Formats: sequence, C-alpha cells, structure tokens
Amino acid sequence: MKHKAGFVNIIGNPNVGKSTLMNALVGERISIITSKAQTTRHRILGIVNGDDFQIIFSDTPGIIKPAYELQTSMMDFVKSAFEDADILIYMVEIGEKDLKDEHFFQKIKNSKVPVLLLINKVDKSTQEEVEEKFNYWKEKVPNAKILPISALVNFNVQTVMDQIIELIPESPAFYPKDQLTDKPERFFVNETIREKILMHYKKEIPYAVEIDTEEFFEDDKIIKIRSIIMVERETQKGIIIGHKGSALKRVGTEARKDLEKFFGKKIFLELYVKVNKNWRSNSKQLKRFGYKD
Repeated sequence: MKHKAGFVNIIGNPNVGKSTLMNALVGERISIITSKAQTTRHRILGIVNGDDFQIIFSDTPGIIKPAYELQTSMMDFVKSAFEDADILIYMVEIGEKDLKDEHFFQKIKNSKVPVLLLINKVDKSTQEEVEEKFNYWKEKVPNAKILPISALVNFNVQTVMDQIIELIPESPAFYPKDQLTDKPERFFVNETIREKILMHYKKEIPYAVEIDTEEFFEDDKIIKIRSIIMVERETQKGIIIGHKGSALKRVGTEARKDLEKFFGKKIFLELYVKVNKNWRSNSKQLKRFGYKD
C-alpha cells in the first residue's frame, strides 16, 4: 500500500475561521479561538494520521499589515507557510472581498501547489449569496478549487478532508504516527491562559500580553504549573490582576478547567503578573517567546 504525506497550510485574513477549521480537521482543540483579531500568533501544526497517510495541517496568524515587530514576526510565519506547502487552503468568509496583503494574494493566484479556496460561515448566508461568492472567487482565483463550508457546524469539512487526502503526494510520514502536534506541553498552557485574557480584557490589554510557563511538573495524578503573565506597563499589570485579585483569579480558574480537560489530569496552576517593557518590539524578547528563530 502506497503511503501519502504532506503539509496543508491554512491562510487568510484575521477572524475568517482558520483555527476553527484546523481544530475540526484535526479533531482536537489545537488552536485557541476567540472573536478577537490576531488570536493566533504562532504557526501551529496539527497532525492527522491514517494507515496510509499523514496530513500536517498548519494554522497561521491572520494576514495583516504589521505595525510593530511582533506582527512582523507573525507575518514571517505566514511566509514560511507558502514555502513548504503541498496544499494551500485559502480561507475567506462569506462577506469578504480581498486578502489584506496584495503580495500574499498574488502568491496564492500563482501557486504551483493545489489551492483549496474555502468560503466559510455559509450557515449565516443564503444560497443565492453563496452562489454569488462562488462565482466571484472563481474569477479572482481561477487556479483554486472552491468549496463552501461552515467550520463551526462541521458542514462540508469531511469533503475538504477527502479532497486533501486525494491531493497530498506520495511520501513517508514526516512525524511519528502517534504525534498530534509539533508544540510542547508548555505551549498549550501558555495559549490556554492567553485565550482567557483575550476573552475577558478589552482594548490593548490582550495584545500587550505574553505568557511564560516557568514550571511544569507532572506526576501520575497531578500537573503543577507556574506561569507568568507578561505585560508592557504597570497600569496593565493592575488591570490584569483586578480588584483584590479577582480578575486574575477568574483567568486562572477558567484556564485550569480547560487544561484539566486537555491533559486529562488534575491541574494546580499558579499565575503571576510581571512587567516586561516593550517586549513586542524587542528582538531578544521575541526570540525568547518563540517568534524568531
């Protein structure tokens, strides 16, 4: 039996549903999901294995025009997704027109690998609107195979998977067959905590935050975790902590519950808040947090 394997990289504007699709295809909650733009900061791999195939899905940050160095590093992750793709998934939502970066859009149109253009959130539209968008994108990206989907309600997701299995090249597996992702356990701790901050804080606060898990001790029954929430200014530290620590306690409680589901064990989670001035524009700090090689 011939074995197939390949990299399937998901690209699109912020908030079109890339992370929701990734989780639906992988069958696990690999990427965090919120309603805020720039929820995904890293390039995250999710691996799906069958007896005769391995698909390495890649969720990427939403495409934006960078305003500071962290965002430049995020767009570097998107660039790398073009370089190693065996299949590109270009994801749009029903009311969307164009990609926010013309250079990336031209790369999609001139791609030498198969392109699946997925029109997401069709559950929120009419048949007439879906047909109109199908024709619009067919003209804009003639090299793509276009599929209407709803990642949230799992509409046509299996059809996407079937297409991918058909298109990926013959190859041995790139990763061990029991591996789910390329990220370490601490990464998922950090992302879970950051998701709760994205959900509960407004304006600039979520974007000024980075998480550093300093300790992760696991035994048979419990995982003990100590994580630091980094902010850029003292005022942000006070907002994160809240009155008598109430806001920080809510983040910790919700993150702990999600982590217990993810790891299948009791979690003891300690959270601290520290100021790390202007970390988003500091190359050394960005490297420390995994945004630069």
